[in-house]
Amino acid sequence: MSDPPVELADLEQDRSRLYGDLSRVGDFRHGALHAVRRKCGKANCACADPAHPGHGPQYNFTRSVDGKTVNVHLKPGPALDKLEREVTNYERFRALVAEVTEVNEAICEARPVGESPPTEVPATGPEKGGSSVSSKRSSRRR
Repeated sequence: MSDPPVELADLEQDRSRLYGDLSRVGDFRHGALHAVRRKCGKANCACADPAHPGHGPQYNFTRSVDGKTVNVHLKPGPALDKLEREVTNYERFRALVAEVTEVNEAICEARPVGESPPTEVPATGPEKGGSSVSSKRSSRRR
């Protein structure tokens, strides 16, 4: 048994809701935040016991910048809390973009051939301002 057909208007309403959700994501950062524990290697330290989890946790924020991995060490506190929120917001952003993509694909499938969307955004982006008359000046010869 196949699923009932989805109404185009319902899909467009879902997309509008998702766009609204995207606008409320807030600040976000792409990267990964990890809590790590380490053993110091000193024989007389408590962490030398195999049952001891190690020193820490220490928090590392890792991300790629210009093709290189950048790692930032953080201590518990307001900066870590802020970064945690930003990384969580990024994950929410990614999930919403995936949902928007899925709904848009369904809209494209459901929209009849020859019917254009109610509001289309130009593919080239906003036009530059200024006059429509070109300048008569030419560049100085060198």
